[in-house]
Amino acid sequence: MLRVWFNKTFSSVAAAIRLIREADTSREYHIVCTHTKSFSPAFLAAHESATEPNKLTGKAYVEWCLEFCRDKQIDIFMPGKEAGLISEAKAQFAAQGTRVLSVADQQTLELLNNKAAFYHDVKLPLAPPAEFTRFENLEQFETAYADLRGRHSILCVKPSVSVYGLGFSILNEARSSAQLLLEGVQYQMGLEDFRRGLATLSEFRTMLLMEYLDGHEYSVDCLADNGRLICAIPRKKSLLVGHGQIIDVREDIQTCAAELAAQYNLNGIFNAQFREGRNGLRLLEINARMSGGIGMACLAGANLPYLALVGFDRGYQGLVIPSLKHGLYVAEVAHAVVL
Repeated sequence: MLRVWFNKTFSSVAAAIRLIREADTSREYHIVCTHTKSFSPAFLAAHESATEPNKLTGKAYVEWCLEFCRDKQIDIFMPGKEAGLISEAKAQFAAQGTRVLSVADQQTLELLNNKAAFYHDVKLPLAPPAEFTRFENLEQFETAYADLRGRHSILCVKPSVSVYGLGFSILNEARSSAQLLLEGVQYQMGLEDFRRGLATLSEFRTMLLMEYLDGHEYSVDCLADNGRLICAIPRKKSLLVGHGQIIDVREDIQTCAAELAAQYNLNGIFNAQFREGRNGLRLLEINARMSGGIGMACLAGANLPYLALVGFDRGYQGLVIPSLKHGLYVAEVAHAVVL
């Protein structure tokens, strides 16, 4: 039995571990999960769990990971926290018997995490990024707004580096932030309020001013083998909150996923986000990890976490990739647990 370690990462790891264990009927893999919180929900899904040091980062954290792999006799390491540095240290892990499954190298991970740099770099003819301009002060914002507003009726802002969509907001020209708040409108702020706020800041982190895409969003969970796409499962999100998602196996999205995997030599599971606008499909981002909706994606028929583990362990040659169930309506239902 091979010992597989998932270190601290996003909450989707719990679903991934459950999916692996459901498919691993011959019990070939023993799953170890760690987190800085001793009551992580993911611990309930794993065979074995342990608590990580709370504030350890950087190379010191990599050293701790090396020691953990030695002590726990880890055969395969699927890193979340400090994935880039761990990828750079693959040879050190291999020297002591641990194989590391990295989605990308550190340089690529840094690029994918910085949307301004990524948007300039990516080449995706079928779904290029939305038109955008970066800004770091009020003057740059005003110049960008005057330019983009001439071509797009609605603009939005978001940080160049962020997760979960934190910092995203549509700029509302007609109402103030107070009006929007009182009306319960989410993800919008008053343009004039935003301008006044920027005027009080001499500098701030890089922000993007972009055309707003008002169509359907697609979250695509993908599996790749060193740049070769193995499987991509697109979920079309409803425009209404709480109305579920649809497995929509679009040919153009499949092509885009393959091109992204090849361009950035992606490996294992990654997630690509797209959204439709008045000019068609546009790329939002690549997340070098499993999405929060990985469980819903796998209802389409392909158990991506298990396929990723087995493919990395034994190779993808001869591994059967099930046909996807197009048009399937999916959702998630929360249930209570004791930690």
